[in-house]
Amino acid sequence: MLMTLLWVCTAAYLGYHVVQGDRGLLAWMRLTSEVHETKSRLQTAQDERTYLSHQVSLLRADSLDVDLLEERVRILLNLAHPRDIVIIDN
Repeated sequence: MLMTLLWVCTAAYLGYHVVQGDRGLLAWMRLTSEVHETKSRLQTAQDERTYLSHQVSLLRADSLDVDLLEERVRILLNLAHPRDIVIIDN
């Protein structure tokens, strides 16, 4: 009887740590979730970097896009062309 109780206690102890331990099922699920979240953030950052890289390539001297340059100047200097229609949104 004592041996059976010892085996049951050992199995319960090991079972608990399989689920709740530092490397148990719950920790594995949490880490998997963190990996998916981090991959999503990485993809977002890579997409943003690609977009910004494209914008920078349009501003290079050898392939200068005059419209984009004019747009950026107007935004940065807070200016408008005399023929532009300006709508102020409060």
